[in-house]
Amino acid sequence: MSTENEGNAVPAAPSVPPVPPSSSAPAEDAHGTAAPEPPRTPPHTPPYDPAGAGAPTRAHDVPPPHASHTPPAPPTSTGAGWPAPPPPPAWGASLPPSSEPPRKRSGGGLVAALLVAALVAGGIGGGVGYWAAEQNDGSSSSTTVAAGEAPADFAREPGSVAAVAGKALPSVVTIEAKAGGSEAEGGTGTGFVYDKEGHILTNNHVVASAAEGGTLSATFSDGKTYDAEVVGRAQGYDVAVLKLKKAPSGLAPLPLGNSERVAVGDSTIAIGAPFGLSNTVTTGIISAKNRPVASGDGSGAGRNSYMSALQTDASINPGNSGGPLLDARGAVIGINSAIQSAGSGGLGQSQAGSIGLGFAIPINQAKGVADQLIRTGEPVYPVIGATVNMAEGGTEGARIAPEGEGGTPAVVPGGPAAKAGLKPGDVIIKFGDRTIDSGPTLISEIWTHKPGDRVTLTYERGGKSATAEVTLGERKGDSG
Repeated sequence: MSTENEGNAVPAAPSVPPVPPSSSAPAEDAHGTAAPEPPRTPPHTPPYDPAGAGAPTRAHDVPPPHASHTPPAPPTSTGAGWPAPPPPPAWGASLPPSSEPPRKRSGGGLVAALLVAALVAGGIGGGVGYWAAEQNDGSSSSTTVAAGEAPADFAREPGSVAAVAGKALPSVVTIEAKAGGSEAEGGTGTGFVYDKEGHILTNNHVVASAAEGGTLSATFSDGKTYDAEVVGRAQGYDVAVLKLKKAPSGLAPLPLGNSERVAVGDSTIAIGAPFGLSNTVTTGIISAKNRPVASGDGSGAGRNSYMSALQTDASINPGNSGGPLLDARGAVIGINSAIQSAGSGGLGQSQAGSIGLGFAIPINQAKGVADQLIRTGEPVYPVIGATVNMAEGGTEGARIAPEGEGGTPAVVPGGPAAKAGLKPGDVIIKFGDRTIDSGPTLISEIWTHKPGDRVTLTYERGGKSATAEVTLGERKGDSG
């Protein structure tokens, strides 16, 4: 926050003024004729500049108290009938003898004396302003104004980005994952404190390389590092829970918000370690809600994760994965998981930079997955019991495939879809009140629910629309 140097007053004249040389400017009479004056040697002073008299001074340009200067000559009186005042005496000098015969004292003489005093005072003030202006003109180089040091107890406004980040950073960790048998393999991601028992919430793809025989560590913003282990992973949701092996006391879990109540345009704050730069804070807004996203895990095995994501333009890069997406209050509304990258042409964790298209798993969904992993160590997915075409880019809905994987039936006998009367070739166009335009969109929407939820489907068959009510089944663990 910059501080401007404005409105500084001209410093007062010192209480004991120095003795300047006598004024060299002769007084003028009412008609502008100069009164005769004995010749004298003028002091070496710069000419009086009227513009300098009104120039403001700066605090660091206050003149020293004992510097000498020459007061400027008083202005000429122009009032009709008034004699020109005598030249003001030099400070500390005796009065010169009067060249006019004495006159009777009158009220006019008193007024004239007051006028002379006012003119002398004005001349002194003008001289101080001129002196300060000359000092400014002769100063060396810098014209910047120092704001001074912020006080030690300077507090940011509650709700500001600085205040929110300052409170959240101690609960965010940088995760180092190393694959078993090779120190070279692995990567860096982010997580945050989920509870006081030392559970850390993050993405599955952050820890996947170290899940089988590798090593994991979590480093807090104060630089302290703790070993960690995997409690459970949900590859389909891209959620994982870690546990600090020797969790410190006094852990402060981040408060969880309600991602259902987030609105487009709400402010967001992302914290993470983009490209290994720990404790990085970026800001943005919610750009969209319920964005169907299928992201790869970076393994090349074709195992995707699906989410009905919160889209944000807060800068998110590789290394931000698993970090919290906060609202303006500092509550977690999502887990940063994927980016759209101009370099990769798709969604995932490529090494290209942010282009303002980041995607986060809504915290309402992630919380349900995390609680399940802490309880049992394995995920549970809601399903409809049908295989749909997963080709992306469609606009006609999610079509049930002719057959399932490995030649299995596309509609599982006795499953939810079969009970609802769905058949291969049917095109699901709505799931509840959400429009479905592709297979990934359908999966993303199904996984926002829980097993046992009853949902109305709208589908097309032979050019005609129909509805059916489906009770979602469940699948335990990750397959494939």
